[in-house]
Amino acid sequence: MSLREADPTAWLIACEQIRQLASRYAVAMGSHDVDALAELFVPDVRVGQSRTGSDALRQDLTRQLAPLGRTILHVTNHVIDVQDHGHASGVVGTRAELEIGGDWIIQMIQYDDTYEQRGSDWLFVRRVHRLWYGMKSESSPLGLPPANWPENAVGMGNLPSPST
Repeated sequence: MSLREADPTAWLIACEQIRQLASRYAVAMGSHDVDALAELFVPDVRVGQSRTGSDALRQDLTRQLAPLGRTILHVTNHVIDVQDHGHASGVVGTRAELEIGGDWIIQMIQYDDTYEQRGSDWLFVRRVHRLWYGMKSESSPLGLPPANWPENAVGMGNLPSPST
C-alpha cells in the first residue's frame, strides 16, 4: 500500500514541503545565497565523485554561481513520487534566465531529484541538472530604462542584482 493510500494527509504534507523545497532553491539561486542553498540539502550530501558535506557543497555552489549575474529560476512542472514517510523522488521543470558575462541566457532545465525527510524537513539528497537547451537571447533586459512600476510596466524593475 502506498503512502498516498495509507496516510493521505502525510502524503499531501510531504508533497507540499517538497514543492516548497524546489521553490526555495529557485529563490536562493536568485539571491546567490550559498548558505540558504546548502541548507536545502542533507548534511551528508555527496558533491562530485569524492566529496561530501555542506562545506563541500558551499564551495561547489560558490564556484557555480561565480560567473552568474542576475539569476531567475521559474519552477514549472513538478511531479513528486513519495515512496514512504522519509523518501521521495521528483522531476522538476525549470525555466532559467541568466546574466552571464553581459549576455542574457535562456535555459530550459529538468532537475531529477531525490529527497529525504530529516527530522521534520524534506531535503535534497541529490539534484541532477539536465539541460533541454540553452540559448543567448537576441535582446537583453539589462539595458532597459527604469520601469518606475506601477507607472510603466516596461523597463528594469527595482529588484537588485545579486551583487547589490
